[in-house]
Order: sequence, then C-alpha cells, then structure tokens
Amino acid sequence: MTGIPAPWTRDLVLIGGGHTHALVLHRWAMAPLPGARVTVVNPDPSAPYTGMLPGHIAGHYSRAALEIDLVRLARRAGARLILDRACGIDPGARRVRLRGRPDLAYDVLSVDIGITSDLPMVPGYGAHAVSAKPLGGYARAWEEFVARATRGAVPARVVVIGGGVAGVELALAMAFRLRGVPGAQVTVLEAGAQALPHLGRAARARLLGHLRAAGIMLQTGASVVGIGADHVDLADGASVPAGLVVGAAGSRPHDWLRDTGLALQDGFITVGPTLQSVTDPRVFAVGDCAHMQHAPRAKAGVYAVRQAPVLLANLRAALAETGVQRRYWPQRDYLKLISLGDRKALADKWSLAVEGAWLWRLKDRIDAKFMQQFAPPVPAVPAASKLRAAGLDQMPGAARPLCGGCGAKMGSGALQQALAALPPPDHPDVEAGAGDDAAILRMGDRRQVIATDHLRALVDDPYTMARIAAVHALGDVWAMGAQPQAVLASITLPHMSPALQGRTLAEVMAGAHAVVAEAGGAIVGGHSAMGAEMVIGFTVTGRPEGALLTKGGARPGDALVLVKPLGTGTLLAAEMQMQAAGDDVAAALAAMAQPQGQAAAILAPRARAMTDVTGFGLAGHLMEMLVASGVAAELDLEALPLLSGAEVLAGQGHGSTIAPSNRAVLEGRITAPETARAALLFDPQTAGGLLAAVPEQELATLLDALHGAGFGRAAGIGRVVAGAPGITAR
Repeated sequence: MTGIPAPWTRDLVLIGGGHTHALVLHRWAMAPLPGARVTVVNPDPSAPYTGMLPGHIAGHYSRAALEIDLVRLARRAGARLILDRACGIDPGARRVRLRGRPDLAYDVLSVDIGITSDLPMVPGYGAHAVSAKPLGGYARAWEEFVARATRGAVPARVVVIGGGVAGVELALAMAFRLRGVPGAQVTVLEAGAQALPHLGRAARARLLGHLRAAGIMLQTGASVVGIGADHVDLADGASVPAGLVVGAAGSRPHDWLRDTGLALQDGFITVGPTLQSVTDPRVFAVGDCAHMQHAPRAKAGVYAVRQAPVLLANLRAALAETGVQRRYWPQRDYLKLISLGDRKALADKWSLAVEGAWLWRLKDRIDAKFMQQFAPPVPAVPAASKLRAAGLDQMPGAARPLCGGCGAKMGSGALQQALAALPPPDHPDVEAGAGDDAAILRMGDRRQVIATDHLRALVDDPYTMARIAAVHALGDVWAMGAQPQAVLASITLPHMSPALQGRTLAEVMAGAHAVVAEAGGAIVGGHSAMGAEMVIGFTVTGRPEGALLTKGGARPGDALVLVKPLGTGTLLAAEMQMQAAGDDVAAALAAMAQPQGQAAAILAPRARAMTDVTGFGLAGHLMEMLVASGVAAELDLEALPLLSGAEVLAGQGHGSTIAPSNRAVLEGRITAPETARAALLFDPQTAGGLLAAVPEQELATLLDALHGAGFGRAAGIGRVVAGAPGITAR
C-alpha cells in the first residue's frame, strides 16, 4: 500500500506567515508528519521578510525580492492556505475566529503574527499615517508616496514617529531614496530624551552622525498629539509639515490577543521554554507576538529564526502526543546589522561598533541565504522510460499532474460522441433538443431548468473550494436567465478521521451556503463519500424569471460581452508546479469565487444568447453559441480581460491538461495567431465568466452596469458576424 497518503487525524493550525512559521513549513515539506493536516491562516498570499525592508525602502531590492510566497510554500509543504485574518482564539473549544468566514477548529495551534507599530491613541493616526509594522502596508504606501513626490504631486516631506533603531534605519533608507527630489526632508520624532536608547554608546554616536550627514532632522522630547493630512502636531504647540507619516514608535501587540483567555505579558502571549502558552499547552506562540517568560528579550527577528527548529520539533511531538518537548534558550546578545541607507551597514555587538560597505555585503549574503530557502523549486524533468504503452505520452497528466477544477474535465469531443450515441429524450416533461447549459423541464405550462456539475479540488481550502464549486454549478442556471432554487450537494473527501470529517464537511457546507443563499437558493440535501481526493459537486434547479435564454439567438452585429477575466486554467497548472506567483493565484481564486447572479440579472433582459465559459474555454463555448445561432464571430484579442500573470505563464509554455483537446476540437473552425494571448482562448475556465451576445447599441450601458455591480473586468471582446460558424481572432 505504499504511495497512499495516511489518513488525517489531527489538525495543526498556524496563525500568521511570520519568519518562524515560514521556516517550519519549509522544513515540514522535507519531513511531514503522517496523519497531520496543516493549515496556514494569513491575510495575504505572501509575507515580507523584515530583514530586507530597509534595502527595499532605499531602492536596493524590488518588492518581490523580500516576499516569501506563502502559496508556493504551502503547496510544497502539503498545507492548505486560508487567506483571511484571525481575530480571536477560543482555547476551550479549540477554535480560531476568522474575520471573513466561520471559525476554524484545531488540535494544536501556533501563533506567529508579529507586532504592530500603530498609534491608535493619537488623533488622526488611522486616517493620515502608516505603520512600519506590519510592513506590507507601509511598503505599498511608500512606493505610492515616492511616485507622487517625484512628480511634485505631494511635498517630499517624511515624518518618522519613533527614534529607535527601526525608526532611524528607515529614516536613513527613505532619505537615500529621496535624494535629488526637490524639497525632500526627513524628520525623526522621539518622545524620549534620547534617540536609540537600546544601542551601545559607540553605535549610537555613529548613527546620529549619519542622520546629520543625510540632512535628517532629529527632535527628541517630541510628543505627538495629533496628525493631520499634511502635518504632525506636537505637545509644545509646534507643527511639523508632512507628506507621509510613518509610525515606528516601538512595538505593540495585536489588540485581539487580550480576549483569548491566554496569559499575557503587556499584551504578548506568555510562553515557557518549550514555546507553549503557560495557560494552554496546545497553543504555541513565537516571534514578536510572544513573551518568553523564562528569558525575556527585546523584540528581534533573530529570535524568531532560531525558534523555528524547536517549534517544529515540539509541534510534531504535540500532534503525536509523545509528551517530549525541546527547550529554547535565546542567546543574551546578538550581532545587530543596521542599514545606513546607501549600500553600507553598521554592526553593533558587545558595545562595539563597526561600519562599512563590506558589512552591507555580509548582510546581503545573509538575507539572500535566508530567502533562498523559499525560492520556487526547478520543475522536475520526468525520467526517460525504457518502454511505454503507445499513446501514453499524449495523455493529459502523463508528464505532469492532472489539473484540478475544469482542467480535469474530458474533452468536448468525447462527450459529444457519447451523447450522440444515445436516443433523443422521449419524456413528456423533458424538452428535447435544447442542447444548452441546463436541461429544461416542463411542468404543465411552466418550465424549470436543472443542471449539475462537480469539480476536482484545485485548492486545499474546503471553504474556498466549496464557494468556487457552487459558483461554477450555478453558472449554468444563471446563463439561462433562471433563478436558483433547490441545490443538492455531492461531496467526496480524502480519507480522514471522523472528527476531521465533521470539521471539513462543516467548512464545505458553510462555503456553499454562503454562495447559494446569496443567489436566492437553498441547499436541501446531498450525498458524501470518502475517496482519494476532494471532489465537490452540486445539482441545481432554477426557475425562469422571464423567457429562458439559450445559446441560440445571437445575430450579426451583436456585441460579445465577457464578464470575468480569462486564465484560471493556466495559472492553476503553473501553481501545481509552484511556478505561479502567490498574488496572482490569490487573485484567480477570488475571481472564481465571485458569484454572477447580479451579472446575469443585468444581462439576461437584454441578451439574445448567453452561456458561461468553463471547461471548453472561451473559444469552445463561443463556438457552441455560434453553432446554435448559425453565425460567426470576430474577436479582438487585445480586448480580452486576462488575469494577472496568465499571459506571461502561457508564453512560458504553461497550460492546462485539457487545453490541447480544446484546441484540437476547433481545428479548421478558428483562425488565430500563435501567441500566448491567443493560447488563452483554449484555456479551461473554472467558474468562468458569463458570455453574452447583446445588441451593439446597448454595450456601453450594460458594461457600465456590470462595472458598477463589482465586475470591473467585464469587457466587450468582439462581435457576431454573418457566416458559417467559425471564429476569427485578431
């Protein structure tokens, strides 16, 4: 029975994508614990590495260079990634409260959420300032500010609140980046009597000298009492002009920790030498959000990095219930490498200070080595086989894993051949010859539609996967202008313990319910089973709001409208090989999970024909519409809305396993250039956009309505023309 994954029996939840958790995932990928399901909760698909932030602010590193891609890392570790923000923990019930979805159950929990440097007690801070930590928002705000200041749209004046190491280091970086910008001025405000209080005397003197040399103003004893749109007010009545205000005044714990019932020290989770909460041994905390009761230390990234092997060992022991825990004892002092803005750094240890370009190069090598651990692996090249059955090399999934979602569907040719072998429907309640997205049932003088669809999991998060599958299944009903009614679920889960079955099914049904209820339908039952992998499907009935829309009815001169961007198949295929950027994958998942009920309500009253773009790609589903209508179409390739990263990945040769079949079935019926953009015409879409033929004179009005309803990428992509069914794409 080798090669069969062990059933899941325990849930490990990691809140936050901090440095310690990133290293745990990296090492978990090399030696996972059989039976343990790992879940990472983080609001963003990537986590920035703080050690390289000053270099990025100074312009030495790109934003991508300091981002740990959590999507790739989770894929490599076999973990599921939930893109949401934790807002509470219930240790008694062993549940994590999330901001945008139902609670998440755990058996063992670890918290690595860092700190914040915001100042909510200062009037105007929330509206007019940005915190250095968490640093993702600061990095984005800084880039926007530099662009505006460079073109003179905002005064190039920066005020940093906080004169500690972090504030001074960032001030030097920002002053370096603003060199040559007219009127540039950086000011550091320190409430205490002395800046850099935690550095040795020699290092402090050197850094103060660098502030003066860079023209940075330092004001000590400066208590901030208010922040306006273009200034900072001080307690002595003075006002400091500011185009950007950055909060770097020490570290503050996240507010929601105080309501967890865990023991805290100054708001930070109190842990012992095993990194377990002193309140609950099933809860671990690491990095800046933890207070080490056995060895109190100032907040520093070096401790988070060195906690990783101990945390990994102890998490594994807790999940296996061995009772054996390792102890972590931090060093008393460590080498502090402080960037000086330009490509130089200062080192401080044991009250000794040294600086120079060689220290920057040393720091750069240390940072590069750390980040290299999370670099995407080179795709494996299949080993040559001595003997293979004929035709195997042409099979989808033979050379690489079979895609999920609609990428796992069979080609349309096979389905059409199978259906053609059946006799036409001969039932008084079934409307024969409809050939559309959903079957049409007659009930006296009334009509109803019924559709079914299922998806092989394309993401390991059951809640998100259920949302996508529900949107996908409802698409056939929406495409015919019908209102969803009853929904039956069909769910296959991987092998797991009864407790995890219950948790997972609850996540699936919660995600599906959120979509179905919003659409006006109701989940009334279903079936479940265990299998090799997660598969989620739904059967849906729908009630026509007016006349039923079909694929037939498009007329020459009509405009073609596509509601969602293309590229999900290509992005997901690349993600399976860990070659797609996490931000792009997250955007694709969000697009797939967006319901289209409002779009259908806007288009259905005016559309002459409509369908949804799914497994057979835009070209395949458009061709079905053209055949049913007896017309042809011209597409504007430049007008196609595309998901970020899709065209680049297609140009690199990435594509879904069903894409070649989608292309082959249209051979001789489509004319298109051999470009990456044109290749996306055959890309299978999961929960793809509605495609409608509408009167050309109404196109602008309909697009305005779609954009206003949240479908900002909806676009006119071409027009219907007279002629034999066929597609010309230019």
